[in-house]
Amino acid sequence: MATASFSLVHTKPGPFSAATLSWILFIVGIGLYLYSAEARHRANPDDRIMPTIAQMTRGMVDAALKPAEDDDAQVAENAPLWDRFRQSMLWKDTKATGLRFAYSMLLLIPAVLLGMHMGLFPVVGAFFLRFVLFFDKIVALSLLPILFIVFGIDELSKVMLIVIGVAPTIILDGYNLTRGVAPEQLVKAFTLGARDFDVAYLVVMKQILPRVLNSIRLNLKAVMLFLFAGEMIASTDGLAYRISLLRRHMAMDVIIPYVLWVALLLFLIDLGMRVMNRRLHPWFHEA
Repeated sequence: MATASFSLVHTKPGPFSAATLSWILFIVGIGLYLYSAEARHRANPDDRIMPTIAQMTRGMVDAALKPAEDDDAQVAENAPLWDRFRQSMLWKDTKATGLRFAYSMLLLIPAVLLGMHMGLFPVVGAFFLRFVLFFDKIVALSLLPILFIVFGIDELSKVMLIVIGVAPTIILDGYNLTRGVAPEQLVKAFTLGARDFDVAYLVVMKQILPRVLNSIRLNLKAVMLFLFAGEMIASTDGLAYRISLLRRHMAMDVIIPYVLWVALLLFLIDLGMRVMNRRLHPWFHEA
């Protein structure tokens, strides 16, 4: 028994086996969906809960090449493909959500810097730490009505919801990572003549940055969750707004492709951040 456990722990699949294993759950999930959809459509050809692949393909093509029904834009059928895509429902929703997402990610940069300063400078830590710890326990979605009252229902309230929901976690993560830097390295840097901000940005920041980027990467779904909450409640465009609107018509042939599109975008962003982290910090190895 012990020998079997030992062999399982130390058995590593080859490249082909690893690639095959990684696709098994996808194949099983797709197969179960196709089987269930076919069974439902045999029982009811007008079923809208589980659309077929052909129905979802048609729905996604229409979303990618035609404006939304509530959009005043008109595109000729013989217009170039790129022009049709730029006026399409999918592009406009993706662009609106993408801009809000980008603004929110940029506003998380001060959170990283604050966390590092809190961990490195005792006075800054004493001033901010208890407040951030308390603020981190507030459920961000409970602040949504307050944000709409204070900032209105425009873009700022949605961006602030994301920042309030995710920034405390990033601040505390940066603080803990900074506190984890070996004190001997700081003493060595001061011994070699470094000043306070030299130590902060040339010693500490370089060590915690790959781990902070990894933390932000792992919080991408939380960022999108808060963004979707804001768009579903008060918005006139965006991916979540469109999903909420289509839900009223039970348009699952477009809702499911939209959900998969969001997952694909987040996967690509996650992949891009992992590649960037690997290029900037080749010494860093973490899932």
